[in-house]
Amino acid sequence: QVQVVESGGGLVQAGGSLRLSCTVSGNIISTDVLGWYRRATGNQRNLVATISSEGATTYADSVKGRFTISRDDRKKTMYLQMNRLTPQDTDVYLCKARVQQTRGGDYRETWGQGTQVTVSS
Repeated sequence: QVQVVESGGGLVQAGGSLRLSCTVSGNIISTDVLGWYRRATGNQRNLVATISSEGATTYADSVKGRFTISRDDRKKTMYLQMNRLTPQDTDVYLCKARVQQTRGGDYRETWGQGTQVTVSS
């Protein structure tokens, strides 16, 4: 079983910074793409940033130049450094991990429960 746990959310004033962490644990052979998403409305999840196993990154236009995604595979942890936060960044941020549990098996995606980020004006 794979567990994905986010942490680091909180309340911050506009212009401030937060660093989110996402730790993946369980019976894992390999971890492929990791990503941060925001919950937005209803069940919709909007991309914030992704990072591949080779370190290639993608960002939503709204966070380019402000957010930085990174990963430490030895710690099985992904990070999202969030700078120059605005009230529009307020949301629940979720982590998605694409992992392989058996040698030669399929990669499967697992979501965390999310961490709340609130930015006050």
